[in-house]
Amino acid sequence: MTNLEESLRRELLRTNRSGAYSASTLVDCNTRKYHGLLVVPVPELDDENHVLLSSFDCTVIQHGAEFNLGLHKYQGNNFSPKGHKYIREFTGDVLPTTLYRVGGVLLKRETIFQTYEDRILIRYTLEDAHSATTLRFRPFLAFRSVRQFTHENSTASREYHPVDNGIKTCMYAGYPDLYMQFNKKNEFIFQPDWYRGVEYPKEQERGYASNEDLYVPGYFELTIKKGESIVFAASTKEIKSSTLKTLFQKEMDLRQPRDNFYHCLVAAAHQFHNRQPNDDRYLLAGYPWFKARARDTFIALPGLTLAIGEQDYFELVMKTAEKGLREFMEDKPLSVKIYEIEQPDVPLWAVWAIQQYTKDAGKEKGYKMYGKLVKDIVNYIIEDGNPLMRLDENGLLYANGRDRAITWMNSMANGRPVVPRSGYIVEFNALWYNALKFCAALEAEFGDKALAEKLEQRAELCKQSFVDTFMNEYGYLLDYVDGNMMDWSVRPNMIFAAAFDYSPLSQDQKKGVVDICTRELLTPKGLRSLSPKSGGYNPMYVGPQTQRDYAYHQGTAWPWLGGFYMEACLKLYKRTRLSFIERQMVGYEDEINYHALGSISELFDGNPPFHGRGAMAFAMNVAEILRTLKLLEKYTYQK
Repeated sequence: MTNLEESLRRELLRTNRSGAYSASTLVDCNTRKYHGLLVVPVPELDDENHVLLSSFDCTVIQHGAEFNLGLHKYQGNNFSPKGHKYIREFTGDVLPTTLYRVGGVLLKRETIFQTYEDRILIRYTLEDAHSATTLRFRPFLAFRSVRQFTHENSTASREYHPVDNGIKTCMYAGYPDLYMQFNKKNEFIFQPDWYRGVEYPKEQERGYASNEDLYVPGYFELTIKKGESIVFAASTKEIKSSTLKTLFQKEMDLRQPRDNFYHCLVAAAHQFHNRQPNDDRYLLAGYPWFKARARDTFIALPGLTLAIGEQDYFELVMKTAEKGLREFMEDKPLSVKIYEIEQPDVPLWAVWAIQQYTKDAGKEKGYKMYGKLVKDIVNYIIEDGNPLMRLDENGLLYANGRDRAITWMNSMANGRPVVPRSGYIVEFNALWYNALKFCAALEAEFGDKALAEKLEQRAELCKQSFVDTFMNEYGYLLDYVDGNMMDWSVRPNMIFAAAFDYSPLSQDQKKGVVDICTRELLTPKGLRSLSPKSGGYNPMYVGPQTQRDYAYHQGTAWPWLGGFYMEACLKLYKRTRLSFIERQMVGYEDEINYHALGSISELFDGNPPFHGRGAMAFAMNVAEILRTLKLLEKYTYQK
């Protein structure tokens, strides 16, 4: 904890169901503009999250001597006030808990984010002290979007109003009031000041502006006795201060311990849950900057719900997502907050997600719940409903991605896709074959048998064309084919054709695909997005935005792709590959002690030591690791 090289790299993330969160590093020093103690959506302003309370510094006072436990980075690599040197211990099993020792004082700090309110709670307990102790707290306020910075200005309001054991304040019109309250009587001393030149090294690394000024309205002061606990709350709503202790304990009782790999992943899965006031349910694609994206929703949904026995949450998210899908397919305005629903492969991923549901809940229930949706999606594609994609006479889907990114490889530079995948795209057509076969199977058993027969014929045509179009003489699949343009790059998108329940490939062809993925793409953190042997291999996701855009899908490794790879392995080699896949899991188990503790980063460098990069928590990665663990269990206990 006292080694900043180590501790500043490790982040803590706690969320609630509204999309609000609290995030910082282990030593409470913010290193991103996205970090903050209370970061909340402000729908009245825009669609972004906003940092209200950036940090909350605690000072221990004994015999007139002051010991500040806070830590901020300023320009010129200066850290102040260096409170990390007082840290003796950190644990995150149930709550993030830091133990500070200042001389004979032992102070414990525990934080919790309330599940259904935008409220951060911090409990301070004086474990030991030999004389009278006073605590002083300074709130650092930002009141800005996570994508911007705040700087000293005369517009910011210095007004504050006393509330029950605390104050409320609001720096700018349009923002909600910030309530800061304690469970016991305290004194607030108004001493307004700006702390200038706070620096965020993660933003520097990413080539962005990285400095801001934070406003401190004054400080709270109160005495604390040995063995006493006090609770602080920061929120957009006032609370009766006498209830804070009970509320903290109640929230604590709801938490599952993060005491092993699986429990960490389950807790991480719940962090992506999002409930809106109208009761729509979503899965956020990641933290701290992602919103609910359509493709991510359907790919992550089975792993984040079914794999951990939460079928009911699958149904709640799918209810909202189905509303969005139908509105899009019927060309109506969207009433749901799901982004990128226009991407041509999104409905096909929805069918794949429903397919996983039928394996979990049974085919009959699956058909009853979603049979009509599956059939409508298949018809929508047959009728060329999406303007970006058409169904050709050879039974394959053709999509135009020359001028805009339409696949999951969606990085853009200078207004053009970095990887312009266009024409017959390998995973689109693997998804299409799988959807046709799945829909035919459901209809044959529970619905329209004549339709099932027609779909089987379409699937047969698609299968033949798929092999003729994508399979090359080296035994792997081309990434996309557009007229005479064939992309021979070894990319992971071929793995889906080997992993799906219905595959257009023979067993030998699947083995060829899995073998080349093993040789050229597999890392301890998932599959690389491009083989090191291919031209343009760029495995390090570092540097300014443009540099990172060019590396995003050119060699970086992605755990969610590894999930499909491992599924293909298990289907082909069954129990003989169990120990191999268990070893792969170890690579992820190590990861939950780095970056965002207990979660999985967005992507990893494609070369050793495979550093985690990008967003601190990514839904598809957590989901596919959980789904792989479920598959492992299934194959382990299979007779």
